[in-house]
Amino acid sequence: MNKKSSLKISDDAPIVTQADLDRARFRVNFQDAPRKQRVNIMLDTGVIAFFKLKAGQRGYQTLINETLKQAMHQEEIETVLRRIVREELAHGQGIVGSTNTS
Repeated sequence: MNKKSSLKISDDAPIVTQADLDRARFRVNFQDAPRKQRVNIMLDTGVIAFFKLKAGQRGYQTLINETLKQAMHQEEIETVLRRIVREELAHGQGIVGSTNTS
């Protein structure tokens, strides 16, 4: 049995341009979703081979994207930890100096 779609496409439908897409709001479950941006980047062949091998069926570009996001998050964590350690060291030096009264 041959099933045909009941969807009719009008010949006078507007053409969607790149400008239209740039203004579009992307949503998932009616919530604004972050967009991805296409970029061209030169990577070493060994890097590409590593991620292709590691990604398997998942897609190596997705794995590269996730790795970059983890690196960003790691840098944020490192920055916060360094600030906390500096504050604690400064606080500790102040306590030691104030208890030493002669």
